[in-house]
Amino acid sequence: MTRRLNEPLGKGPPQPKPSDGRRARGMRSRTAVLERSVQMASRDGLEGLTIGALAAELGVHKSSVHALFGSKEELQLSTLEAARAILIDHVVAPALSSDAGLPRLRAIGDAWCDYLAADVFSGGCFLCAASAEMDGRPGPLRDAVASVMREWIAVLGANIEAAISAGELHAEVEPAAIAFRLNAIGMAANWQKQLLRDPSAIGHARAAWRSELDRQRPGER
Repeated sequence: MTRRLNEPLGKGPPQPKPSDGRRARGMRSRTAVLERSVQMASRDGLEGLTIGALAAELGVHKSSVHALFGSKEELQLSTLEAARAILIDHVVAPALSSDAGLPRLRAIGDAWCDYLAADVFSGGCFLCAASAEMDGRPGPLRDAVASVMREWIAVLGANIEAAISAGELHAEVEPAAIAFRLNAIGMAANWQKQLLRDPSAIGHARAAWRSELDRQRPGER
């Protein structure tokens, strides 16, 4: 995982030289395939994402997908990285224009709710689903999912600590506990929207996120 969740988006990896047409086509093909694989995995799970299944989804020969990734595990890990980049683009990056601390926490909450409401993934939040799917399955894929989620919790924790230092939240607030609650709000909203088909879950989550932050402010106790 090379891009940090709490850093502004860069210009991306170096592009191939214009003369390297074959490499450029390969990169475009890989990007297009990952755009489909993240949607497929959000519906069917990471374990349901295989080279054969993705080839059938794309309507291409299995060898074409195999040439891009080489193995099921590499396809799964690459798909997870693509989903992580989407989370950054939709949730973290929009909040970076707000000051670190309480303003950014509020912006992250609004951006996450907007992301859930927009159905960016056809099967709901990719990382919420992957977290539940992989939590009891040891191996490199579980470790990679856990690494992304630790980054996410660290982004919340860092801004909670910044808010405490700025006097925006109570000095005795425990950052890990607040990060847990905020994460739980968003994951519960995804669950209720996806499983129960309840669109009101997003509004409940937005209000709960703001309420959790407001009640931790000095003078609110």
